[in-house]
Amino acid sequence: MAPNPIHHPHPADAPARRGSARRPPAPPKVPDETHGLDPAPADLVAKARLVHDRLCAVYGCPIGYFHDLDPLSELVSSLLSHRTRNADSGRAFKALRQRYPDWADLIEAPTAEVETLIHGVRWPEQKAPRIQAILKGVRERAGRLDLGFLADMSPAEARAWLEALPGVGPKTSAAVLSFSTLRMPALPVDSHHHRVAIRLGLIEAHVAVGPSHPLLRAQLPEGWSAQDLYDNHEVLMLHGQKVCHHRRPACDRCTLADICPSAFQVT
Repeated sequence: MAPNPIHHPHPADAPARRGSARRPPAPPKVPDETHGLDPAPADLVAKARLVHDRLCAVYGCPIGYFHDLDPLSELVSSLLSHRTRNADSGRAFKALRQRYPDWADLIEAPTAEVETLIHGVRWPEQKAPRIQAILKGVRERAGRLDLGFLADMSPAEARAWLEALPGVGPKTSAAVLSFSTLRMPALPVDSHHHRVAIRLGLIEAHVAVGPSHPLLRAQLPEGWSAQDLYDNHEVLMLHGQKVCHHRRPACDRCTLADICPSAFQVT
C-alpha cells in the first residue's frame, strides 16, 4: 500500500506565469511499443487479424469512445477501475470529481475521506492513498497537474513516462493514451481481453495481463491508428463480457468457435 502522501508547498500550487512552466523530464528514447521483442509468428498475426475482423463484424467497428476525459482525469479513472466493474468505478470517479473539482484538492484531502468516497470499488483502502501518491508524483515530475504534454511524445515514450510513476503499469498507461482526449495509438488489455486471447491461443496461459500487452500489440499491424487499436481492445473485451465468460462460455453462439482451441472445452 502506498503511504499517505504528506503535502509540501510546491511551485505548481501558484498560478503559472506565461512561459514559466517547466518541461517535464523526457523518458529514455524507446523506438516503439514492441522494441526488444521478436516479431510475432506469422500464424498468430494472421489469426489476430481474423479475430479482429470477425469480432468487428459482430460488435460494429468503429466503436465510439466511451470517455472524453483529459489524460490526468483518465489516469484517476483507470486507477479506480482495476478489478472493478465499470458501473462501480464510474460512480467512484463521479464522487471524487464532485468533491474535488481540482485534483490538487484530492492530494491534500484526508486519505480516509477519499477512501470513503470510493468505497464501491475493490480495495478502496489501497486505491485511495495510491491515487493521491500518483497525482503527487505527476505534479513533482511534470511541474503541474496536467498530462497534456504527453501528446508531444511518441506512444512508447508517453507510456514510459507514465510507467515511471510507482503504481502505474501497462494497462493504465495504455488506457490513458487510448481512452483520454489524447487519442494516441495504444492497446490496453483488461481481464476480459486477456481471457479471450488465452482461450484463442494468441498468448500462452501463463502470460499475465501486464506482459501480454506487447505480445498482443506485436500481432497487430504496426501502422494501426488509435481507433483501430481501440476497436481491437473493445471487441475482445465485449466478447469476453457477452460470450466468452469466465465460467460456462457460450461457445454455441461464438463467431470464433471454429478457430478456438478452447471451444466447448471450458465449463
